[in-house]
Amino acid sequence: MPVITLPDGSRREYAHPVTVAEVAADIGSGLARQALAARVDDRLVDTAFRLERDARLSVITARDPEGLEVLRHSCAHLLAHAVKSLYPEAQVTIGPVIDECFYYDFAYAPGFGPEDLARIENRMRELARRDIPIARETLDREAAIRYFQGLGEAYKAEIIRDIPANETLSLYRQGDFVDLCRGPHVPKTGHLKHFKLMKLAGAYWRGDSRNPMLQRIYGTAFASAEALAEHVHRLEEAERRDHRRIGRALDLFHIQEEAPGMIFWHDRGLRIYRVIEQYIRRLLADHGYQEVRTPLIMDKSLWERSGHWDKFAEGMFTTTSEKHEYAIKPMNCPGHVQIFNQGLRSYRDLPLRLAEFGSCHRNEPSGTLHGLLRLRNFVQDDAHIFCAEDDIQSEVSAFIDLLYRVYADFGFREVLVKLSTRPDQRVGADALWDKAEAALAQALAHRGLAYEPQPGEGAFYGPKIEFALKDSLGRVWQCGTIQVDFAMPERLGASFVTAEGHKAVPVMLHRAILGSLERFIGILIEEHNGALPLWLMPVQAVVLPIAERHGPTARAAEEALRAQGWRVESDLRNEKIGFKIREHTMHKVPYLLVVGDREAQAGTVSVRTREGQDLGGMTVAALTDRVGAGLGQPAQEG
Repeated sequence: MPVITLPDGSRREYAHPVTVAEVAADIGSGLARQALAARVDDRLVDTAFRLERDARLSVITARDPEGLEVLRHSCAHLLAHAVKSLYPEAQVTIGPVIDECFYYDFAYAPGFGPEDLARIENRMRELARRDIPIARETLDREAAIRYFQGLGEAYKAEIIRDIPANETLSLYRQGDFVDLCRGPHVPKTGHLKHFKLMKLAGAYWRGDSRNPMLQRIYGTAFASAEALAEHVHRLEEAERRDHRRIGRALDLFHIQEEAPGMIFWHDRGLRIYRVIEQYIRRLLADHGYQEVRTPLIMDKSLWERSGHWDKFAEGMFTTTSEKHEYAIKPMNCPGHVQIFNQGLRSYRDLPLRLAEFGSCHRNEPSGTLHGLLRLRNFVQDDAHIFCAEDDIQSEVSAFIDLLYRVYADFGFREVLVKLSTRPDQRVGADALWDKAEAALAQALAHRGLAYEPQPGEGAFYGPKIEFALKDSLGRVWQCGTIQVDFAMPERLGASFVTAEGHKAVPVMLHRAILGSLERFIGILIEEHNGALPLWLMPVQAVVLPIAERHGPTARAAEEALRAQGWRVESDLRNEKIGFKIREHTMHKVPYLLVVGDREAQAGTVSVRTREGQDLGGMTVAALTDRVGAGLGQPAQEG
């Protein structure tokens, strides 16, 4: 007689085994209709799961995060079912849930086009309306291989061959469609109401470029029509803000096939880059950092001693010269240790803060590259702090203060914080880990910051704090980090003389605020939809003469503005003023300064903003006074 304990602590006793669905019906008809799956003790199961012994039971509905994942997972199977019914020769491969969406990869030689998405989605809706029961079945491994081979599903058979022998596999059947899956799934297709197919993409089988290229169909699903509509709107807004599209429109940068994952910065884009670089450089100087520069290419032996070669060799670009093998640096830390090692260091030299705008190269898979956001060559606002153990907490606290100032200056107010602690595989004594973890937690507490613990997610050499920004669309971007490293300084022979005259190994703090400049610029472009704050814009004002005779006055205004620190241009083309205003508004120029007969006579410019506001006539000096400090540094615009 199983006794079932519910989340509120109440118990229900049954004289015979019962299914989850039967318990849900016993609780109430409303719950029975909404039940999608369940958690029995610590296991996720279908509503058809039989409870034969005492257990804790939590019925899952679409209101639960787990219920939403079950909906999306079931929609992936619905997608595969629809594809197989429309294109029987297509082979199904894998179809997981990721983030807020699902996808399924298909091997289909003719390929799908955009018009196929609508057809497939319509078939999915038709299958959902049929309210087809979804049932779990089991097969042993060898029988499952034979079954899918008999269906012509070679990819499924290959997946199963990689599963350990003698393992029983679960399959899910809905109508005439059967798929390999652990589950759980919704009881019937009728539960799948609010979904949408989003896009097509290419994907290599098992993510390996040596394998066949498959076609991936992305979709999403939600518990309500309203939530789906909100998500679709957010995606459309993200597409509108795509930094790659804006980068082309504003002539900031481009990428081409001859240098995949690497940026060709144009003049205007490089201006933004330099403004950010100089801003960070000033702050670092004010906070006791020394700026250094290390070689781009270093001998393989250094990377072996640092430990990077064993863990990161596949992600490194290499080259040879005079029978020596070299690696193009994927990170800056080993080079900074070499600078620390020059000369005898004393405790009086600590903490030593070395910063570098270091150009790094990582051999990221081509399928993961994404504009400025995922590159093979990028520049980090990287720094390493060499300190004694007793300095960890104070150095981390100072770094956090600096990081929050930077994020606020760029307009980011919501920062998510995670603290990652010791993994099972690690170096260093537990006493050191205790001290480092406590120092990081104390630094966060000192600033009153809530954080999400991530047990076991630290690096093998030490714990770390990660800082992520939440943008106006609710997207989260992991940018800043500070990591405590016990291992690398010792591996690379770093030491200092203590106050007692003994040799000791310094602690090394790896820290970055922006992460990479390229990625951060991409985030900024999307956050502001290209209309960056005045101090970041590559062109802050354009002087627009109405007629050719106003050209000399326009050039004089341009020179006066440039002398006052503006990044300014004049548009002397023989075009109508309305055309010029529209074009430069589309280019997001903050101030459009019109010069005609009246302005030429009065020694003023007529000021319009990119938002369309008419500020009237004023002198160049008056405009500069109005803008104030926001012209060249973070500030509220006038």
